[in-house]
Amino acid sequence: MPLVHDFPLFPLGLVALPSELVPLHIFEERYKEMIGRCLEEGSEFGIVWMADDGLRPIGCACEIAEVLERLPDGRINLVARGTRVFRIDNRQDDLPYPAGTIEFLDDRFEDVDPQAAAGAHIAYADLVEQATDKAPEPGEIEAMSAYEMAATVEFGLDAKQGLLDLRSESARMKLVARLCRAAIKRLDFVDRAEARARSNGKVHFTG
Repeated sequence: MPLVHDFPLFPLGLVALPSELVPLHIFEERYKEMIGRCLEEGSEFGIVWMADDGLRPIGCACEIAEVLERLPDGRINLVARGTRVFRIDNRQDDLPYPAGTIEFLDDRFEDVDPQAAAGAHIAYADLVEQATDKAPEPGEIEAMSAYEMAATVEFGLDAKQGLLDLRSESARMKLVARLCRAAIKRLDFVDRAEARARSNGKVHFTG
């Protein structure tokens, strides 16, 4: 895809996924200006993870879904929605806010592996039921993409970045299945630990 210049970038300590709703509090002057431009033009901006080892090159473009509040001092509370994945080609320093030349990334042309999709949907449904005590509607689950499932669960930043980095929906489905199964195991452990704590005041990490 062609390169896009002057694309606004928002380095943050979080990872956004396509379809995910992200609440943001805009308070720095440069980002007030950036968001003002996006609102005026109806344009996107990019959220990129500022990790401990530096800015990740793959980020998620976002649109402003709703402005919740405009404060007298110019601060803005809003909800952004992830739209599509991009790669930073280079950073730009000629605008009043962080920006870059970016390339939007397409997935590889391939049919989604039905076994991988089914595995992800089953694991996700199991996780939702265990976490909420409510069985989700099978039809709704089966229609969900890997991004849509992962956007509803706190899997951790490395896991979410791993999903962004993959250019294959089949590969993302396999990763979501692994993440859901790992989350279920953690829930199982917490349940067992709480039961043991209630029984004798101690948590035993053996057996």
